[in-house]
Formats: sequence, C-alpha cells, structure tokens
Amino acid sequence: MSLTSKELKKLDDAARAGWLYYVAGKTQDEIAQKLNVSRQSAQRMVALSVSEGLIKVRLEHPIARCMDLSSAMKKKFGLVECIVVPSTEGDIGSSIGLAQAGAAEIERHLKSPDPIVMAFGTGRSLKACVDELGHFSCEQHKIVALLGNIANDGSASDYNVVVQMGERVNAKHYPMPLPVLPKSKAEKEHLHSLDLVSRTLKLAEQADVTFVGVGNVGENSPLVNDGFIDIDEAKELVRLGAVGELIGWVYNKKGELLDCDLNSRVASARLSIANGSLIYCIAAGHEKTMAIYGALKSNLMNGLITNEYTAEQLLEMK
Repeated sequence: MSLTSKELKKLDDAARAGWLYYVAGKTQDEIAQKLNVSRQSAQRMVALSVSEGLIKVRLEHPIARCMDLSSAMKKKFGLVECIVVPSTEGDIGSSIGLAQAGAAEIERHLKSPDPIVMAFGTGRSLKACVDELGHFSCEQHKIVALLGNIANDGSASDYNVVVQMGERVNAKHYPMPLPVLPKSKAEKEHLHSLDLVSRTLKLAEQADVTFVGVGNVGENSPLVNDGFIDIDEAKELVRLGAVGELIGWVYNKKGELLDCDLNSRVASARLSIANGSLIYCIAAGHEKTMAIYGALKSNLMNGLITNEYTAEQLLEMK
C-alpha cells in the first residue's frame, strides 16, 4: 500500500529527528528548535524513527554483568566465543538485542579483507539479524546456505536468509536447492548425489564461520509451525528424548544426535567444529533453554549469542 504525501513527510521528519539525535548527538530541545516543533513532538519523532526502522540502534558498550556471564559460559561449556546481551526485565521470553548483536558479529566477519566463506541456517532469529545489517560491498566473500527451505507441500519458508543477505552485502551467494525433509533416506541420498547440490554441501561444510538458530522440539516448535513435520511427529521426537534441533538435525539433552527417521531424512549440511571453524548459535528464552543446553553439550557449535536470563539459566543447570 502506497503512503500518502502526509505520511511520507511524517517519516521524513522522523528520520531527520532520529539522525539529529543518534548521529549528530543533538538534544531533544535542540532538535525541537531546529525543526521548529515542540519538545514533545521532537521526542515522538525520535521514537518513531526507531519503531519504523529508520534508525538502527546498537549498544556498543560491553555491560559488566554481560561480560561476566560471557566469561562463565565460555569456561563452563568450552566455547570459543560467547556474546551475552542484556535481558528485558520482566520478559523472560524476549529476544530483544539478539538481532543487533548477531548483526554486529556478522558485520565483523564481513569486514575481513581476506576472502571467507560464511554459512547460514534459516529461521526467525537469523532473518532478524540480516534485517539489521548495513549495506556492504563484499565481493571477496561467499555466502552459502546450510539447508533448503522447501516444506512438504512445496511452499517456501519466509525465513531463508542467504539470498537476502547476498544481495545486501553484494557477495556471491549459494542457496541450497533442496527440501528440508525429503520423503525418504533414499531420496535424500539421490538429491545429495546431484553435482550442484554436492558442491554446495561441500562449500557449506568448509565454511570459516557459520550462524544458525536453535529450535526447540515439541508441538509449538519451528519444525511444526513452518510445516516441516506434523504434531504427531513432534510428539514422537519428544518421546525419543529430543530437546532441540540445529538446521533440522535433532538431538537430546546430552547433545547426541537421535537415531530417528527425521535425522535419516534431513537434507541439511552437517555441522562440525572438528576443522576449527567457528559455529555460532543465536537463541534465547525460557522455551529454548534446554534446546540450547543440548546444543552446548554437542560438538555441533562453539559460539553462542544469547541474553542474560538464558545465560543465567544455563549456568545453573547441572
């Protein structure tokens, strides 16, 4: 739906106010005077610039409590990297701040002058990170998908980020031309044998740095909500001891991949820290705590971006 001239002017004014406040460092009184509006109007305009995504705000100062939690997490779980962002008081399920922290870490790697391969999973958390990215010219890098995004009914997920990211950072990108869950192990093996697919899988498994989300397992899990499995299949996974999944690979609380039908069919690249690559999980919240714990106990990841609440819960677990 196109905006009216009045609505466009409102956004233009908000963007100008946001720039003056966050970039130029002007006070709200100075903004009000410069734009010839009241102080209250200036305050509303600055707030609108953030809520409409006209201004991206990141906290660069490493809060002491978050640094302490990060250090404790690295020590307890043997992580190479751990970034902990502040939690929203009173909202244990909030993921506010993860996207900004994830985007900042992605940008840090994008700024490498040497060519690197960056691999990405799918999901809401990763899409939120990519939405926060600035625009770069990174022709030296390669962006590759770890999995496809086609559900059983042939529809595509809204959370495949590789194409969006490749376009935003002007890098060569390699989508995975596969369904997430082929109908059988034989079908998966046939698809993996195709030259285009096998080359993309090999590139993904050689990535210098990888970013994935963490999915909980159950009736209200991403695998169910996005149409990859049904509720009965989710219940069976829980019965088998599943607590979480990384790019479709399902594991228990010890971090062990389950011997189950889903893992025999999942078409995703395999994750491994054995070659010294850095694999980040980006996740937080009460419902994902056990899923993150299982991932931390596995050999599938060695980096984590989470929040204070979740880090505290993980550190208390035996």
